[in-house]
Amino acid sequence: MAIKVFEDIYKIEVVLPKNPLKAINVYVIKGEDKSLIIDTGFNQEECIDSLFKGLEELNIDIKETELFITHLHSDHSGMAGIFKDAGVKIYAGEVDGKYINNMTSLAYWEEFDKFKILFDLEKDKVTFSEHPGYKYCLREPVEFTYVKEGYGIQVGKYFFEVVDIPGHTPGHIGLYERNHKLFFGGDHILDKITPNIGYWGAEENILAVYFNSLAKIYSFDIDILFPAHRNIITDHTRRINELILHHKERLNEILNILKDGELTARDVASKMKWSIRAKDWDDFPNAQKWFASSEAMSHLVHLYYSGKVDKILSDGKYLFRLK
Repeated sequence: MAIKVFEDIYKIEVVLPKNPLKAINVYVIKGEDKSLIIDTGFNQEECIDSLFKGLEELNIDIKETELFITHLHSDHSGMAGIFKDAGVKIYAGEVDGKYINNMTSLAYWEEFDKFKILFDLEKDKVTFSEHPGYKYCLREPVEFTYVKEGYGIQVGKYFFEVVDIPGHTPGHIGLYERNHKLFFGGDHILDKITPNIGYWGAEENILAVYFNSLAKIYSFDIDILFPAHRNIITDHTRRINELILHHKERLNEILNILKDGELTARDVASKMKWSIRAKDWDDFPNAQKWFASSEAMSHLVHLYYSGKVDKILSDGKYLFRLK
C-alpha cells in the first residue's frame, strides 16, 4: 500500500517475510518527468510483489523512475537488478556500490564466511548461506551512477543533496532537502528499533565512525526524517540522543560481561540482552547470531581503541579481556 507522507512523497511498506524487521519503508518522490525511488527490498518474490503493487497504486512505470540506494544491505539493494533491466539510472555511493556488486560473487561470501571463525561462531555451526545478505542479494552486478557528498538530484520541486553518513555500513549515504527540511536517512537513524552497527574489519573503529555521523546529522535543520524502517521521526535530535545513550549502555554492559574473564565476540553476544523472541542464545535463529556477534564485535573493537580492553588473536579467533 502506498501512503502519502508529504506533498508528492509516498511511502510503500515493502514486506520482509520471516525477518524481524518485518518491512522496509520504500519512499517514492513523484515528479512530472521522473520519479525517484529510495531503496527496494529483498530480491525475493514477496518483496517484489509488495513494491510493484505500491508503484501500481501510484500509477508509476519504473522506466520513468530513478533509483537511489542508501546502502549495501540486501533489504535496500536486492531488487536493483530489476531496475537495471528496465534501463533505470541507479544512484549509490561508491564504497557501498562496490560492496553490492562484489556480493554477487561466491568469492565474496567465502571470504565473509571467515568472520564466523573470528567471531567464534563455528561452535554454533552457522554458515553464510543462512545470512539474508547472501540469500536476497543481487545475482549479477549493476552499473551504478556513483554519487558523493553534495551531489544534487532534482525531482519536481525538490532538490536533494547527497550526504555521507557511514557507520551502519562503511559507505551509507542519505538525501537532504534543505528547503523543506526533509531527510531520507536509510538505516542511519531508526525509531523504536536501533540500527545494527556491525563489524567490517579491525582496522576501523566503525562505532566511532557511526557516532561522528550521528553528530553530523544532529546539526542539520530537519523537520521530518524518513527512516527505512518503523516510525517517521519528527524530532531527530531526541532520537540521536537516545541512540548514543543506547550504545553507551551497550559498552558498559559488555565491560560488565568481560568481568567473567577472557571471551570471544560470540560469547559476549550470547550474554547480552537482545530484543528478540528467543528463550536463550541456542534459540536464536542463525542469521540473528551473525548480526548479534557482529554488533558485539564492533563494540568490543571500540573498547579496544578506547584503551579499555585487550584484544588477542588466538587460533583465528579474537579474544577480549579487561585491561
